Amino acid sequence: MEIKQATNMEIKKRNRNRIFRYICKHGTVSNPDIAYDMKMSLPTVTQITKELIEKGFVEETGELQSTGGRRAKALSAAINVKQAVGLDITKNHISFVLTNLTGEILNHVRIFLPYNHEEAYYRRVNDELESFLEESNVDRKRILGIGISFPGIIDLDRQLITYSHILGVKMIPFDSVSCFFDYPCCFLNDANAGAYAEGICSDERERFFYLSLSNTVGGAIFDNNRLVQGDHFRCGEVGHMTVIPDGKKCYCGKKGCLDAYCSAAILSAAAGGKLEKFFELLEKNDQRAAEIWDVYTGYLAVALNNIRMLLDCDIILGGYVGSYAEPYLQDIWNKVLERNTFTEERQFVNSCRYKVGAAALGAALEVIENFVRQI
Repeated sequence: MEIKQATNMEIKKRNRNRIFRYICKHGTVSNPDIAYDMKMSLPTVTQITKELIEKGFVEETGELQSTGGRRAKALSAAINVKQAVGLDITKNHISFVLTNLTGEILNHVRIFLPYNHEEAYYRRVNDELESFLEESNVDRKRILGIGISFPGIIDLDRQLITYSHILGVKMIPFDSVSCFFDYPCCFLNDANAGAYAEGICSDERERFFYLSLSNTVGGAIFDNNRLVQGDHFRCGEVGHMTVIPDGKKCYCGKKGCLDAYCSAAILSAAAGGKLEKFFELLEKNDQRAAEIWDVYTGYLAVALNNIRMLLDCDIILGGYVGSYAEPYLQDIWNKVLERNTFTEERQFVNSCRYKVGAAALGAALEVIENFVRQI
């Protein structure tokens, strides 16, 4: 009897979760809409939405237009009843994103703050967080937690940032960072966070590889609403895939890594340290910028073709460079096709949807998703 009761409770919870997600996705709906689209009985749907209203997650927002009978009540998700913060830590900056239950970006800010694994640094980050929340006019009781994106290997089993070459740290316990904040924290690798932002809010991309082209190069595999982590949480680390044997020296100490050829820093260094300036020059057909871009995309095409050969899935260009890549996709695609062995029915290289704060957003969405699963 107890087993049956537990099973029924689990089914009810799963249906409640599905219905809440449906309402979040479709905006304003009615119980008959939900019952028809989700192939559930109207009494079941009505009971579940009643529970969601009582919990404060769904609101009645009037009545829908009549289709000939009694007008159905309009239901909408109370999307701002809970919110989350995403924090992206990089070598020289921190970024904050505030989002709600639907993943809408409510506020975003990026601040220059060089990383230093010391108490003073984390206290400063917390001060900036509180200023960000104050500026955003946030009710602190609504904050579910902070998702922290970090450029390193995130070992979820051991609750450790095992190492980050770019920041020069290793074996950092999660709680040695989270202790500086007044909210629950979860941690993601920066490329994983960017992939999560692209994938969790999409109905189109069930499986893809996210190539993060920032001042370091990383990657992540998103497959059916989850990240593929790998045996040692290093899945997707293509920045240290060899593209040129004994080539340029990478910051990791090895030679020929993709990072040494496709880091965003290569492009920004050619424009006085500003990536935006580089793409302004490229748009104006500056010869030197065009030459640098041609070499850069040549190496990028090698990596894209290799990834396609290994995984046979779509690839999204993300990170700093990915946010500027859309106007140049055809050029990149042509170079990939020159190397590709097979006849491709469609273009499998796409630019990212989120141009700003993707890693911070993805980290915040992990907090949101963990909460929504429990509804």
